[in-house]
Amino acid sequence: MFSRRHAIRLGLTTGAVGAVGAAGGVFRTLTAGQPAAAAGVAAGKAAPAGAASVPVEPFSLPLTTPPVLAPYRRTKGADFYRITMRRAGVEILPGTRTDALTYNGSFTGPTIRARTGRTTVVQQVNALDMPTSVHLHGGNNPVAHDGGMMDTIAPGRKRTYVYENEQPGATLWTHDHAHHMESEHVYRGLSGLYLLRDPAEDRLGLPSGKYDIPLVLRDAHFDDHAQMVYTMDDAENRTTILVNGRPWPYLKVEARKYRFRLVNSCNLRIFILALSDGSATQHPVRQIGTDGGLLAAPAETPVLVLSPGERIDFVVDFSTYAPGTKLTLANMLGPGPTELVGQVMRFDIGERTADTSRVPDTLATLPALPGPTVERSFELSMDEPGSGGHRAYINGRTFDPDRIDTHIEWGSTEVWTVTNKSATVPHNFHTHLVQFRILERDGQPPYPAETGWKDTVLLFPGQTAKLQLTFDSHRGVYPYHCHMIDHSAMGMMAQMKIA
Repeated sequence: MFSRRHAIRLGLTTGAVGAVGAAGGVFRTLTAGQPAAAAGVAAGKAAPAGAASVPVEPFSLPLTTPPVLAPYRRTKGADFYRITMRRAGVEILPGTRTDALTYNGSFTGPTIRARTGRTTVVQQVNALDMPTSVHLHGGNNPVAHDGGMMDTIAPGRKRTYVYENEQPGATLWTHDHAHHMESEHVYRGLSGLYLLRDPAEDRLGLPSGKYDIPLVLRDAHFDDHAQMVYTMDDAENRTTILVNGRPWPYLKVEARKYRFRLVNSCNLRIFILALSDGSATQHPVRQIGTDGGLLAAPAETPVLVLSPGERIDFVVDFSTYAPGTKLTLANMLGPGPTELVGQVMRFDIGERTADTSRVPDTLATLPALPGPTVERSFELSMDEPGSGGHRAYINGRTFDPDRIDTHIEWGSTEVWTVTNKSATVPHNFHTHLVQFRILERDGQPPYPAETGWKDTVLLFPGQTAKLQLTFDSHRGVYPYHCHMIDHSAMGMMAQMKIA
């Protein structure tokens, strides 16, 4: 049960969540004083105003899945891929072509399926007219292959990234990280999935194959010619919700268990998601994983809270519903009109089929946390809306690529207390290289779905999170930043040197 107490721990009452409704605990949320969406949103036509030039009937387009990239070469220990970053005209709104920045011409980008302990080698060719940098978000890689914001690929050049995959299986993703350009590049399409599997996970018997489906969320603002409009820090107008590059799609499912890999690839939008059949009845799901891999045990929850950069793996058992049931994945947080942002996609449930998959009570073993030797504090802030400023800060300073903000001893374990000092704006906090564990939110333990390995944590205004990190893999200079990526492009980023 996701109770009001859990909502408070997440900070959802701080300018975000007004109440947990009495009827089954259904959320009613407020953003900037405007109702965003409640479970059971009516399925009206998404009109052009502020969204798309072509009216899109919600749930009229089938969900597609990003193409899986095949290696062009395989050796005993490695798989080799080649990806070209280029402009392409893609169909996002029906019957139109939208200019996008793509990996291999695909929107969303192609998926790489990797294995723990087996090396992945990716040659990235930059056929665009601006520098790029490819970051494997959630990956544990040396500096040379991290895809840092200043370590860019010039137009017309190529770069080979090597990922050793010495980490547990997890839902990871790649995206552009070229500083001052990353915000627009990611918005226009430069991101893709990187699904890392390991033998321990395979033995669990979780839904797999065609029953293991990625759901990559993003939002966009389209003009009258079906072109994406980019304006820095524009959360209000990006009101066309896309799943795997399709606006408000539907998915026909069998009445059996499915695993979904949820990725928030938006620049700014935070989602609070719930399954809805139009009534006040709760329809909980079983969350099995987070950013860094599987949880120790499944966590049943009626809502999934996901800020930009975060990932959630969850399982839905559709056999508990009658064939013919239609379940909406509703979003209960703005900004934007309810009829647009209040619904994400729909599941249309078919007949029951044989199902040998399972969700075991134990998923993974999380190691005991070592004793920390250093404690640090970080404050996130930015110029408030209406102030006329457009800068963002960590500990009062904007990003300087020539400055080292934090010196860390290799092998050490630290506790970082991160506070969102903004009065009205949410932030989140992402660390390169290391996964962390959330120890506390505002002095309270995290709820079960947040107890696994994380690399991105959501912080509503005034909220504090205490994180524990161990720096025992690679040495070098890595960034940490807000992954509401417009904010990092505005300066909310810093650097740590591990030596």
